[in-house]
Amino acid sequence: MDGHTQTSTSTNAAFSFIYKGWRGVRDSADADLQLMRARANSFKNLADSFDRELENFFNSTSTSFSVSSFRSSTPTDIDFVKKLQPKISEFRRVYSAPEISKRVLEKWGPKAKLGIDLSAIRNAIVAEVEDGNINGIVEFDRVRRRKRPVKFREFWGEWKEEGGQFGEWEPIRALKRGFRELEKKSESVEIFGGFKNNEFVEKLKSSLKAIRDPQESKEVPPLDVPELLAYFVRQSGPFLDQLGIKRDICDKVVESLCSKSKNKLLQRSLATGESSFLDNENVNDELDLRISSVLQSTGHCYEGGLWPDLSKHSPSDGKRHVAIVTTASLPWMTGTAVNPLFRAAYLSKSEKQKVTLLVPWLCKSDQELVYPNNLTFSSPEEQENYIRNWLEDRIGFKADFKISFYPGKFSKERRSIIPAGDTSQFIPSKDADIAILEEPEHLNWYHHGKRWTDRFNHVVGIVHTNYLEYIKRERNGALQAFFVKHINNLVTRAYCHKVLRLSAATQDLPKSVICNVHGVNPKFLEIGEKIAAEREVGQQAFSKGAYFLGKMVWAKGYRELIDLLAKHKNELDGFNLDVFGNGEDAHEVQIAAKRLDLNVNFLKGRDHADDFLHGYKVFINPSVSDVLCTATAEALAMGKFVVCADHPSNEFFMSFPNCLTYKTPEDFVAKVKEALANDPQPLTSEQRYNLSWEAATQRFVQYSELDKVLNDDIGSLTKTNGKSIAKAVRLPNTSEMVDGALAFAHYCFTGNEFLRLCTGAIPGTRDYDKQHCKDLHLLPPQVENPIYGW
Repeated sequence: MDGHTQTSTSTNAAFSFIYKGWRGVRDSADADLQLMRARANSFKNLADSFDRELENFFNSTSTSFSVSSFRSSTPTDIDFVKKLQPKISEFRRVYSAPEISKRVLEKWGPKAKLGIDLSAIRNAIVAEVEDGNINGIVEFDRVRRRKRPVKFREFWGEWKEEGGQFGEWEPIRALKRGFRELEKKSESVEIFGGFKNNEFVEKLKSSLKAIRDPQESKEVPPLDVPELLAYFVRQSGPFLDQLGIKRDICDKVVESLCSKSKNKLLQRSLATGESSFLDNENVNDELDLRISSVLQSTGHCYEGGLWPDLSKHSPSDGKRHVAIVTTASLPWMTGTAVNPLFRAAYLSKSEKQKVTLLVPWLCKSDQELVYPNNLTFSSPEEQENYIRNWLEDRIGFKADFKISFYPGKFSKERRSIIPAGDTSQFIPSKDADIAILEEPEHLNWYHHGKRWTDRFNHVVGIVHTNYLEYIKRERNGALQAFFVKHINNLVTRAYCHKVLRLSAATQDLPKSVICNVHGVNPKFLEIGEKIAAEREVGQQAFSKGAYFLGKMVWAKGYRELIDLLAKHKNELDGFNLDVFGNGEDAHEVQIAAKRLDLNVNFLKGRDHADDFLHGYKVFINPSVSDVLCTATAEALAMGKFVVCADHPSNEFFMSFPNCLTYKTPEDFVAKVKEALANDPQPLTSEQRYNLSWEAATQRFVQYSELDKVLNDDIGSLTKTNGKSIAKAVRLPNTSEMVDGALAFAHYCFTGNEFLRLCTGAIPGTRDYDKQHCKDLHLLPPQVENPIYGW
């Protein structure tokens, strides 16, 4: 009994000693309930002060790096724990010694203050900080707090005399247990497995940054209903256009909805004294900036697409790759054979990109139908040599670009070449970077393969031909034109990022702008300079009258020409016209002119640069089916008069003084007489440059946004109020999802042979045939695509 009394007395003495040393509270074993409640509160404060002591300690060692370290944290930073392990083990050995517990308790004299010597921990961690590894502190800091009130015995534990020495103090035992657990967990990867996830680290960084600099994040008002409706209407523009709702109406709806939201935001910004994003006159830019600012405030980052193509080209040699795909090839002298060839040559002059020209290869039976003068080729290498020799004779420099071939078949009904198989597969994956589709609607009518925009980073379509005008001239032309119009809209929208229309004479397509990106053969400019020099010295440069040159088919302006000459035969008495051309309708055209007794002399087709044509002064072109007549540009480059219709296809040429346009048949007669009675003006240096391929290439790079792509400016940045906000690329685009759905539907449709034949496809063009395999050294399509079906 006496021993028990003595132990109780020593315990009460220890309690009294602690209260007097820390809070100055007198110990009373017989205190009433009120004093016990006060004692409980005092020890709760004691626990809080102990927490503050630890917090001050960690702040003193990690304030300068605890937040900023996560900015540059990588998974390798976790090695800090492994480096800290020896120091933790050393700390455990030091504090496990019995004399440590005794030394700590001896400091609890009547006048001593409660405290723990944490210098060992501090020295260990500071040493690691100096080595640049401080991430291990995060885990220790995470577990050091307790969430509930701590009782006296639970926090301080109980101690006894053992062999004349004090027993181990409970906080020391708890700290040692914590270090053991930390040491065990640091040996495994599960505790730090989450840090290897970059997404987790990025989110943690952004959270820490927001905690550290809360003033940097400004509250952005959420999107309201009018703004969401405006964005939906704008993204649905191409679809509404298909339904017959014009773009002007959509733009007015968007402007009206945005103006309502703008007024609300302006009132809010004036009330709060903040600046508003909506200070731009362009409604589309205002809407983009609003959506970008809201997304930026939420931390959302859109990568684009439901199924991103990770195999897209990434230039490793410092150069971009441009693939030009066209629907015709020399020696067929048509615009889609000549102009893409010049484009490839002039784009290859830049050192920023490598260029590949992909042209159709026809079997010998089709070559005999298409190429003039019974010219045929037995191999692609032979045709490539012919193309390069023809080009170098005209441009005056050696063009460094690659020529490749894809299988094609000639359609007699459509008088055009239709691709056979998946054209995109003939560009290697390593070169699938930028695609230029010459006549994108033509290339993709029956395209059954990979989507161009999925395979290439940037796809530009160039519209050469006004197909609707040709189709309307056929039987049931209005009905056919209706379906072709919507098919053209679908394929250009689904397979192109940007569409360039050479003139307003073409169909209004989604994602399109109007720009003449064609130039003239440098040879014609040289002829023009030569003629101008002869005229300066007094020589007669033009000894002949008027002529017309073009493929002899009714749609190329021959119908309009015969009608004009027949209607005003008396007014044009004595006027003779020489016509140069070959074509399928040559016999019918000649019979019609002979029946009407017109003064027209039909001659065999010639190259426009032929010496025989230099002496003509007036070029007459009444065609309204052309998109941009190459022959008109060539005649102007040679310094001749051009008489043509006042039509959107001739808008680019109207700025030249030698271009005489007419609106009525009577006006046609007046312009012809004016041209025959006067001499054309010499071209200025600026006018010659505008006709050149250098200027055309510059316009193409600008309007196709190729300059931004080549400079890796993907997703332009718009600066507002001193900050850069990414637009367009990082916005979830409803239109892109619709485009993907249209591409999938088109893929399924073109995969069915019956549906292909119903829409006029050449039988067997879903895949290339055996003759193509032999000529181009290709594997059979059954080997390339072993799975049968769509």
